[in-house]
Amino acid sequence: MNMKKYLVKCLHRLQKGPGYTYKELLVWYCDNTNTHGPKRIICEGPKKQVMWFVLTLLFASLVFWQWSVFIQTYLKWEVSVTLSIGFKTMEFPAVTICNASPFRYSKVKHLLKELDDLMEAALKTILTLDSGPGDVNYMEGLNLTIWNHTPLVIIDNRDPYHSVIVDLFTFGRNNSEASSPSPHGSCNAQKCKIAMRLCSQNGEVCTYWNFTSAAQAMKEWYILQSTSILSQVPPEERIQMGYSADQMILACLFGAEPCNHRNFTAIFHPDYGNCYVFNWGVNEKALLSSNPGTEFGLKLILDIDQKDYVHYLTSTAGVRLMLHEQKSYPFLKDAGIYAMPGTETSIGVLVDKLERMGEPYSHCTINGSDVQIPNLYSEFNTSYSIQACLRSCFQEHMIQNCNCGHYLYPLPEGKKYCNNQDFPDWAYCYSALRMSVLQRENCISLCKESCNDTQYKMTISMADWPSEASEDWIFHVLSYERDKTTNLTIDRKGIVKLNIYFQEFNFRTFAESAANNVVWLLSNLGGQFGFWMGGSVLCIIEFGEIIIDCIWITIIKLVAWAKGLKQRRAQARYEGPPPTVAELVEAHTNFGFQHDTENNSNPPPVPEDYPDDQNLPIPGTPPPNYDSLRLQPLDVIESDSEGDAI
Repeated sequence: MNMKKYLVKCLHRLQKGPGYTYKELLVWYCDNTNTHGPKRIICEGPKKQVMWFVLTLLFASLVFWQWSVFIQTYLKWEVSVTLSIGFKTMEFPAVTICNASPFRYSKVKHLLKELDDLMEAALKTILTLDSGPGDVNYMEGLNLTIWNHTPLVIIDNRDPYHSVIVDLFTFGRNNSEASSPSPHGSCNAQKCKIAMRLCSQNGEVCTYWNFTSAAQAMKEWYILQSTSILSQVPPEERIQMGYSADQMILACLFGAEPCNHRNFTAIFHPDYGNCYVFNWGVNEKALLSSNPGTEFGLKLILDIDQKDYVHYLTSTAGVRLMLHEQKSYPFLKDAGIYAMPGTETSIGVLVDKLERMGEPYSHCTINGSDVQIPNLYSEFNTSYSIQACLRSCFQEHMIQNCNCGHYLYPLPEGKKYCNNQDFPDWAYCYSALRMSVLQRENCISLCKESCNDTQYKMTISMADWPSEASEDWIFHVLSYERDKTTNLTIDRKGIVKLNIYFQEFNFRTFAESAANNVVWLLSNLGGQFGFWMGGSVLCIIEFGEIIIDCIWITIIKLVAWAKGLKQRRAQARYEGPPPTVAELVEAHTNFGFQHDTENNSNPPPVPEDYPDDQNLPIPGTPPPNYDSLRLQPLDVIESDSEGDAI
């Protein structure tokens, strides 16, 4: 009830305002506003009124156009980048080192024997494709189970109008056809391409993975098949098959302090096997570098034992290393570099720090908590990175589409890695998913960059190590320290020396800031309004006031229209004049009452509800019978005072 009274009073106050019509309100605004143009419209003569009306309308349009431009510019959320250079004692980066070969061949030979035999037979077949018929006895005794599942084929394009696809071994047994004279020439590398056949649904649906080089085709085929084999090996056994820290790290020195393999944290990387991280900062405090220069950095001597590499799995010899932040997972395949054996590699480091603004300026994340993709690398207790998100996204798609996870990425709990025995169609599914543009775009749209990132810029230089004059005694000492023998067990092809240090202590910080903030927006909006209209914020408030008055006047008119419509509907219910009060209350007439008229000869009718043996009700006071009294709606509007009414 109080709310209704308050609204009625507000409506009454509005009626005492600038006027009851839009015209009066507009005249009142032009006469009282502080904006220059509208005042002249009502003060000047007819001709000048038109001129000032046109000028005011033109400049108001310019103001609104400029405002729209500035607001659109502000809503683009553009940023500006500032560069600052600092100088301080910095944390030494985490250093991850891996051997280029993930496993020792002597420890995985029994697992890869059948695969190696197929690889050797395939290589001999390729080398005899363009030669005459030769001995093909090397194909006897092979277990073709792996080969029949994912074979290599020859796409014969010698006939441009009719290409022929033949299994590599089948084509090799009939290589006399390849060497026989043909109107289309011999089956050389340009006319006969190597491809990998990937099939699903028991060979009913197949696709071909083409290569421009036979060497590339053989390498990819071997990696795909070895992945299926090694994925079934328990993680503990895979670690035992790799290079141990005490055998790989021969010497270590950080600044003036000696270190050894115990100062490294071991992790298993699917691409490079056992890797070792120095100064990771996960379980220990990060180390500081006191000064720039080689003498205050990290010095390592590593033994890669190149003689025990897996022949067909690894074609690169050296050390794979990466510099990264503490508590971040090293993605060596993306950001790692190689160090050659038989050389001393010096790496000078410069530090760049990136600070991005979050929403709405960029789609970056602070810790990855707002990313929809579960981080599969969280088991390493590392921080978020976009590489971890992209790989976790791909593994999630693998599990959804192929029902198994890929060997190169962490596996969610309760899932299994893909292999040929349990998941015969996994290679076909993996190939289709790997080449899917839609899958990559989906992962990129879901993953976010990190708002704060540290990048290490490296300057790399190399020199032969050791020199010819010193190699004899250095190799003897290193061999004795490793194997306690006077014989040489280390040579130039298996040794790598690394020097990692800060090139200077100056670090650069690239920080984003808002190019257009609220102060910039308000300044430009006010400047344009003041320049074209000579107004200020108070003028905008005045304009808002007239808008509110217009709304209230519209409400009053709508209320009056609704009341008039209601009255017209009430009158339309009766065909004749409105009923009197007596007619409306006829249903409540006292049946015992007799009108005092002279011609009352007929007794009043008795209602049927009363039986004969029951007395009629005692007459009472009759209702008024004023025919001139009409029922009309009465609107009462209270004024500001408590006792007044309209």
